[in-house]
Amino acid sequence: MSDVAVIGGGLVGAAVAWGLARAGATVTVLDEGDDAFRASRGNFGLVWVQGKGDGMHDYAGWTRRSAQLWPELAAAISEEEGVDVGLRQPGGIEACIDEAEYAEAELSLKRMHNQPGVGANDVRMISAAEARELEPALSPEIAGASFCPHDGHVSPLYLLRGLHAGMARHGVDHRLDHKVESVRHTAEGFILETARGPVEADKVVLAAGLGNGRLGPMVGLDVPTAPDHGQILVTQRMPKLFNHPMARLRQTEEGSVMVGASHAQVGYSTELDIETSARLAARARRMVPALGQARIVRTWAALRIMSPDGFPIYAESETCPGAFVVTCHSGVTLAAAHALDLAPTILDGSLADRFAPFHSRRFTARG
Repeated sequence: MSDVAVIGGGLVGAAVAWGLARAGATVTVLDEGDDAFRASRGNFGLVWVQGKGDGMHDYAGWTRRSAQLWPELAAAISEEEGVDVGLRQPGGIEACIDEAEYAEAELSLKRMHNQPGVGANDVRMISAAEARELEPALSPEIAGASFCPHDGHVSPLYLLRGLHAGMARHGVDHRLDHKVESVRHTAEGFILETARGPVEADKVVLAAGLGNGRLGPMVGLDVPTAPDHGQILVTQRMPKLFNHPMARLRQTEEGSVMVGASHAQVGYSTELDIETSARLAARARRMVPALGQARIVRTWAALRIMSPDGFPIYAESETCPGAFVVTCHSGVTLAAAHALDLAPTILDGSLADRFAPFHSRRFTARG
């Protein structure tokens, strides 16, 4: 019988499991397998602070905390697992293609400044000239940009590899092809029925992404989520183009340029939409003319996990104490906070106090 069973082996579940095991808990991770909707494998790789929390200042602060913890997580994975996740935090740029985008970004920044304890996370609007000074490859037609000194990026695949390696080294029982069919609360803890038999644990963490909506009611938790379809294009490897990651463009350590990001509500489909791909490519060329000469070598679609307001849901069940839900659409950005802060908090049982603003009851209160 494990101390904690974590349902989900993606970036969210792996970060929580890594943090729990590193804090001394015995952990079992129940991973659905490659048939699951793997948001972790379709991730853009940003550690992004700017723009996060417009409408929920607690989320802005939580995102900033994770960015501050990221060097500690990257160092731990490098030193303990020998995996370089490629963390770079030079600051990030959100370039505005025209005056309308600039005005919208400026308005959002003003709203953030007015939220208590946030101060817009040190984000500032910069002129087109300053943006091109920071990023000479930007087009002369851009209207300006927002800049945040806390932004950065990593390799999401190396991050997932490093977390899984750490899970193994800390003795996590990582069970693949163990889709959880049901969760039952008992006097002794929890019994999880899987496709390969039952698993018992004192506590359970629902980190199954879009699957949390099905599992939550089994332990008295409401987890309203919906899929948000996004596409990414990847170019051939190119000479260094960028000094900073951008919200829609980032150059990997290997030299390829990732182009995103789109949003669409198409249910649970991960099929590519050619018109969306063309729109992403056209914007990228317009923003950085040099990309017009690049070949697209890969493209894919994935599903983000979105709550009704777009912010994370963290909660412990009131009717089944010891059952927790952890869900968000920023698995990379929040990985450090999940591993180094949230996981120990779950272990010591103080989640309800610290994370009350993220409880799903906020949706009922608004309704």
